[in-house]
Amino acid sequence: MRKASMVVLFDERCALYSMPGHPERPFRVTSTVDRLKKQQKLTLDWRKPKEAKVEALERGHVPRHVEHVRDATSDFDGDTPCYPDIYHHALRAAGAALDAMHLAMEGQPAFSLMRPPGHHAMRERAMGFCYFSSMGVAVLEAAEVHGKRVAVLDFDVHHGNGTEDVLLGKENVMFASIHQSPCYPGTGLEHRPPNVRNYPVPPETPAQRYREMIESALQDIRDFKPDLLGVSAGFDAYKDDPIAQELLDIVDFHWIGQQVAELGTPAFHVLEGGYSDRLSELVQAYLYGLHGVSVG
Repeated sequence: MRKASMVVLFDERCALYSMPGHPERPFRVTSTVDRLKKQQKLTLDWRKPKEAKVEALERGHVPRHVEHVRDATSDFDGDTPCYPDIYHHALRAAGAALDAMHLAMEGQPAFSLMRPPGHHAMRERAMGFCYFSSMGVAVLEAAEVHGKRVAVLDFDVHHGNGTEDVLLGKENVMFASIHQSPCYPGTGLEHRPPNVRNYPVPPETPAQRYREMIESALQDIRDFKPDLLGVSAGFDAYKDDPIAQELLDIVDFHWIGQQVAELGTPAFHVLEGGYSDRLSELVQAYLYGLHGVSVG
């Protein structure tokens, strides 16, 4: 069997913080690392990411927000604790997205398997388990420093309000999100010109209808004709995810990977949500779909 290759950006330190009962837990990444290292259909190049520099963060966030995360001594909100050393954990997660973006520009597919996630972090606020907008920061560096035309596909079940906040109105950038509504954070109910396309779907939407909405977002991306694609890969639209109410199964995430690959655009991928015990299987199915490898 011909093996495909992808860089996976991972730093074991991202599993060092936790809170009892919090769904955003170390198991999300540790179980996925274990599964991906045991599978034999893909050749994966494991690398440690660099920390994002403040200069990169401040393309997406106001300076006082970066300082707040650095100096915080109390929780940001009920979902977003002030863990010990969370600033450096968030720097490494943002750095992994930046590294993945640079690899994709060089023609090397890359997946950031890090925590914390980032797509709820707004320009001036940490929220929803997220501290810095890893995807937003990476996209702005690609667009503003490297002159790339960049699209983002966010298929996390929760609207990427932070990524939207960071990218809204930016030149040569578009953001497309498919997400459950009503659901946290309650945003993403309509398109926001000139560059944001939102596709809210009701709870318990049949998988085929969900796929149709993803196809609409993918058509938006084709029409935009990007040089580079960033994918906010959230796996919480899975049918047994504990904090959402959608119906996708493993085969659907494999299909999403196939559809992204068929765009033919250099792409980088960043782990966002996904809180079921089967997250590792869902990630593997998505990566297999990206590389034209069958599940099972």
